[in-house]
Amino acid sequence: MVPASPAAADLEVRALSKRFADHAAVRDLTFSVARGSFFSILGPSGCGKTTLLRMIAGFIRPDSGEITIGGRSMAAVAPNKRPVNMVFQHLALFPMMSVAQNVAFGLARRGVGKAERLRRAQAMLERVGLAGSGDKRTDELSGGQRQRVAIARSMVLEPTLLLLDEPLGALDLKLREHMKIELKQLQSAFGTTFVYITHDQSEALVLSDHVGVMNHGRFEQLGTPQELYFAPATSFVAGFVGANNRLTGSALAVAGDLVDVAAAGGWVIRARAHGTIVTGAPVAVYVRPEAATLARAATGLPQGQGVHAARIVSLLFDGANSVALLREASSGLELRIALPQTGALADLKMGERVCFSFDPERAICFAAEANA
Repeated sequence: MVPASPAAADLEVRALSKRFADHAAVRDLTFSVARGSFFSILGPSGCGKTTLLRMIAGFIRPDSGEITIGGRSMAAVAPNKRPVNMVFQHLALFPMMSVAQNVAFGLARRGVGKAERLRRAQAMLERVGLAGSGDKRTDELSGGQRQRVAIARSMVLEPTLLLLDEPLGALDLKLREHMKIELKQLQSAFGTTFVYITHDQSEALVLSDHVGVMNHGRFEQLGTPQELYFAPATSFVAGFVGANNRLTGSALAVAGDLVDVAAAGGWVIRARAHGTIVTGAPVAVYVRPEAATLARAATGLPQGQGVHAARIVSLLFDGANSVALLREASSGLELRIALPQTGALADLKMGERVCFSFDPERAICFAAEANA
């Protein structure tokens, strides 16, 4: 549960469910979103996140459950009467209108006078960094500027919630990275509650105060980006949020919160147990690329951790995110391990023999029945 008391929540969802024929799109969801926060719903295609967003907006009627916005039940409230606005991936700006007219469109529909709506539109454009752009056509703007126009068009109506349906999906990579920062800054400046859906974990982690990781119509985990990344509650979250090496096997021995695992190929590794692990049971172990340490010799590795021999299969250079793909010697299993950001191993070659180790406390083991 997102930590928001009813008095401080702009959105409350209780026992919400929706089926389409034999498919349960949303299953008994309960959560709340704190006023003025940035909340993301993260999950793969088909997990139910768009259905959930459209129920909040009022475009889909739930089969059961309750949605409360700003302390008011939305049970009998039509979409156009709800204190929400939406920004979509395809922005649907009107090409025949100026930028200011686009922003003022909703105000015109509400019957606001021309002078007042243009004044409010110009003020909103200034707030989103587009002062002086009101007379331009939308096709004269960059992709990022058009995104800001779409947000201004929604924000000028002063909604309690702004719902964003994968709004950055159509942008190129560099602009998408830039718009992440802009969106976060805009949300902070306005203080409006944002509810954002995405399948892109980077967007969710960078932008959000809290994230709900959705799978098969349910939230696998609700928490801060840090909680999801460093303390995943389920095997699905461990595999979906952030890069991970997933190793399967069976539990050889359990000692406290540590378990020895016989991985495929006969490789024995130690990891931190999450939940109940029974000796002999099938398990899955997750090791993040940055949790392992790579060296040319065992003497270059931390003391007290198991040392494993390997051979470099491939080198994937991506600046600070560079990794080595290597094959563990005894099992033949392939792993991705982060290269030092110092560039100390920048001269590694394919086929070179290396050693690696990782802290068992940073490798997480789940029982197989918890696997997604």
